[in-house]
Amino acid sequence: MKLPVVSTAGHQGKSLVIDSDLETINVHDASGHLLGAISWGAIIERILASSEDARFAHCRTQPRAPLALKVRYTTPEGKQFDSLTGGIGGGGLFIESGAPLKPGTELTVEFALPDRPWEKLKTKAKVAWVRNKPERYLLFPGMGIQFIELDKKVQEELIGLVDALNRSRNPS
Repeated sequence: MKLPVVSTAGHQGKSLVIDSDLETINVHDASGHLLGAISWGAIIERILASSEDARFAHCRTQPRAPLALKVRYTTPEGKQFDSLTGGIGGGGLFIESGAPLKPGTELTVEFALPDRPWEKLKTKAKVAWVRNKPERYLLFPGMGIQFIELDKKVQEELIGLVDALNRSRNPS
């Protein structure tokens, strides 16, 4: 299967040729000359080795920062669970769980920000994606949660917190 590159800046005119027999993707220039190839295994390994933030950045509207907070979530059936977050952003958070819920499940989520532990924030959310098993002994199983109803002021506070955390971890 040959796929033309038409809108990726700097690469228009090139094409990707998928060879399912050899499990490779070949890159050709505009005149059809082979520029290089990469195996499907290499692509898969690169994706698995990349960070969670890099893999899911395309589907997020806000950046995230690693932050462990206590979180309580309630299912539509009224079951409550206490856990920890593995990251947070203005659009959602990651909840560590050995038994993540199915994507699309709506939840009520409660947590407090580190500077105001006595003030519980409560929001409606849904499961956007799941990680069913640990990855590379570093990433816990759990679920990516997308906020559905979050007060604008709270969202701005989260964005500020994430920005400050990311700046302190990566000073320029």
